[in-house]
Amino acid sequence: MVNKITVVGAGNVGATTAQRIAEKSLGRTVVMVDVVEGIPQGKGLDQWESAPVEGFDTRVIGTNGYEETAGSDIVVITAGIARKPGMTRDDLLNTNAGIVKSVAEQIKATSPKAIVIVVSNPLDVMCHVAKAVTGFPRERVIGMAGVLDTARYRSFIAEALDVSVRDIQAMVLGGHGDTMVPLVSYTTISGIPIRQLMGESQLAAIVQRARDGGAEIVKYLKTGSAYYAPSSGAVEMVDAIVHDRKRILPCAAWLEGEYGMSGLFLGVPCKLGKNGLEKVLEIELTADERAALERSAQAVREPMSVLSL
Repeated sequence: MVNKITVVGAGNVGATTAQRIAEKSLGRTVVMVDVVEGIPQGKGLDQWESAPVEGFDTRVIGTNGYEETAGSDIVVITAGIARKPGMTRDDLLNTNAGIVKSVAEQIKATSPKAIVIVVSNPLDVMCHVAKAVTGFPRERVIGMAGVLDTARYRSFIAEALDVSVRDIQAMVLGGHGDTMVPLVSYTTISGIPIRQLMGESQLAAIVQRARDGGAEIVKYLKTGSAYYAPSSGAVEMVDAIVHDRKRILPCAAWLEGEYGMSGLFLGVPCKLGKNGLEKVLEIELTADERAALERSAQAVREPMSVLSL
């Protein structure tokens, strides 16, 4: 385990992320930060009181300031607001950019050596804000989106074929949203290509359901959004870094020429280890997949053009 992991935001995603980190004993201390007085303190105390039953010794602390976060090894940013009636996407973008900017300034001041994992939406652009404000190298600012999108894709395939999720190998690249790119050409079940087990129409429906995965949950909840799977995705990345596992996971990374693109965060295959992002893997894509990835990149660049930093 590392010494300290901070989770910024004590809402459903942040609190569940902190709980999973503690239960997996990934850090000696987990600090939850939130602007709402009492919420991180109460949730942190509640989680710590579960330690004797769950069998972990990770100390969970809740706070409204950043003093307790000083010297964090990893910081997971989940802070931000959901879109409200009458609010444009640009309004949401700039509101959350302001929140992430403030958080990034605090991280830079109190934990200058931290690895930052961004979960806040719109994900790819919030990663850009965090990197620009902290000035951290790309190895230490990574976005969680592809892990979640891939988990949804895999779960839908497992459901359709009535097989274990453990036997499904898959990867979803691109931006976190409607333009994400499930790599059908790399999707297998214990090495068996997916197209040998599933027809094109059924596969296309699953790909679309993966793209709509978040919206499907919002439709059910009505007043909230997903948090169990997003927190699992963030914690899988934390685990890969803490244990230096050299995992190959789809994450939002700052591109510097890979896939012929530069100057943006986009979901690509990444090797994660103790140094954070250790390598971006460039893999062969079909013509359709490459075109889809380029369209996804354009969809990420558009909101960046209206960003006010």
